[in-house]
Amino acid sequence: MLLLIGVCVAFELVLDLADLGALGWPRLRSDVYEYGAFWPGLLHDWQPNYAIQPWLMFITYGFLHGGVTHMVFNMITLWSLGTAVIDRAGLSGFWWIYGVSMIVGAAVYGLIATTGQPMVGASGALFGLAGAIMAWIWTACPGTLASLRATWKVFAFLIGFNVVMYVMLDGGLAWQTHLGGFVAGWGVALLHRGSIAQ
Repeated sequence: MLLLIGVCVAFELVLDLADLGALGWPRLRSDVYEYGAFWPGLLHDWQPNYAIQPWLMFITYGFLHGGVTHMVFNMITLWSLGTAVIDRAGLSGFWWIYGVSMIVGAAVYGLIATTGQPMVGASGALFGLAGAIMAWIWTACPGTLASLRATWKVFAFLIGFNVVMYVMLDGGLAWQTHLGGFVAGWGVALLHRGSIAQ
């Protein structure tokens, strides 16, 4: 997990230095986004910059962020949720949940998003980690009513968080990625319940 955080921090640090003019490449961020962000149009009729871009973008977008604040918030969340998931599922379980959630989150964004804007950030995978934790809470409760009581507050918080951020960012929140990642994380946690460390 530290390696993952280090890679995200390193990318953002280089892009921030370029934004400040310290690297002599003021357009570096836009160039990196052009080649590494998730572009929904590439799933349709847009021409890619390189042959495997429509496939590789399902991974690369998760290592890029929209600035220092975005990156710091996501890395703090990654550390807190990732630690809990590793404690429950082990390192291999963490990577399965994180990776599948990142890919499915991007796929849902590509299917639902009505904008051609690029999408970056680790939050699809992070919502997958949250989904996994919620799945474990759900299955730990003895009955349906107990499971609902244990999870409704977290669901309400996550929905409220997305609504508030969507309004604050004037529609610039990739809620579709969050939804896809959450569902994927929930599903992977349930599927691997018997095969990962408990």
